[in-house]
Amino acid sequence: MSILYDEAQEAIAKESRRVLDAQFDKDKLLGLLDGTGRFDEAFWKTAVEQGWTGLAVPEEYGGLGLGLLEMGLIAQSAGALCAGAPFLTGNYGVTQILASCTNGALKQAWLPRLASGDAIGVVAFEEAGAPLPSDPAVKYEGGRLSGKKAAVPGALKADFAIVWAMSGGKPVLVLAELNAAMSRAVDSFDNSRLYAEISFDGAEAAVLFEGEAARCGALDCLARMAVVAAHEQMGGAETALLLARDYALERKAFGQPIGAFQSIKHSIAELYGLVEVARANSIHAASLEGQGGFLAAACAARLSGCEAYDTAARDAVQIHGGIGVTWQLGLHLHMRRARSLSIELGNALFWEDLLVTELEAKAA
Repeated sequence: MSILYDEAQEAIAKESRRVLDAQFDKDKLLGLLDGTGRFDEAFWKTAVEQGWTGLAVPEEYGGLGLGLLEMGLIAQSAGALCAGAPFLTGNYGVTQILASCTNGALKQAWLPRLASGDAIGVVAFEEAGAPLPSDPAVKYEGGRLSGKKAAVPGALKADFAIVWAMSGGKPVLVLAELNAAMSRAVDSFDNSRLYAEISFDGAEAAVLFEGEAARCGALDCLARMAVVAAHEQMGGAETALLLARDYALERKAFGQPIGAFQSIKHSIAELYGLVEVARANSIHAASLEGQGGFLAAACAARLSGCEAYDTAARDAVQIHGGIGVTWQLGLHLHMRRARSLSIELGNALFWEDLLVTELEAKAA
């Protein structure tokens, strides 16, 4: 498959960016960092009105039935402007798991609501820094869950969660409805991500997958979400790069623009290379959706996305000098978002190990 976008995909990219540019408000986004429990409601309303919530939902459940390439384009636009709500990636993940399960009742109950934006779902897999623990502490017995999941993105406003748990010595993926009493806000350096600790104190849940099918389904879900996040990271990295470049052309020192100095030139050139590698890996991974080699490509997209955004956010601050750390400039948004996205789906060690395993299997 070509990794170039077709006309329809180009139109999605252009329109999504136009819509988000029109409502971007740096001061509002900075305000979301100060307290827990708030998110950019205007952004989420726009996502619903534009149909982005139903982008990847099958058509028979009220969605558009599009794929990971289109979802990535929306995420890229959202990342470029540090969109103040984490729901697109989480909803995409739960949509993929629900669409692939055999429980027709749960599909009918949740997929149309996800498509219309009436429901928000989150993926609750991680425990103690492990994105997919081999022996999760959350247990599923007798149709109920017990235990906790810490710092789940978006959980503070979510209606349900798909949970990685242990049942009778084997892993399971279960769906549990959430309420306000189950979620406790977790204060963080990026509070617009709505992190929350979920306590499952005998909460009812329904099994979606168990055993090896649960492990494969959870890993595929993480990989797909990682590709969406990689697009978001690439969009943010590109914005940070452009901000640094523009400032380097305007700011003068010793009678010339600071962009004329070799150290600044090299820094911006390096950022450009990192952004373009992240872009290529993200598009390549999305183009392999549902095909062989997807997992390895998703690992590469994840790793390059993290490196590009972390480096771009850091170097943009350095190139701006003293003004770069001021609240008013707004580079806090990208620095904090880069750090949040780099840990939400597991750190680099997890994805590096997974990539090595995939490459070894291919070589064998």
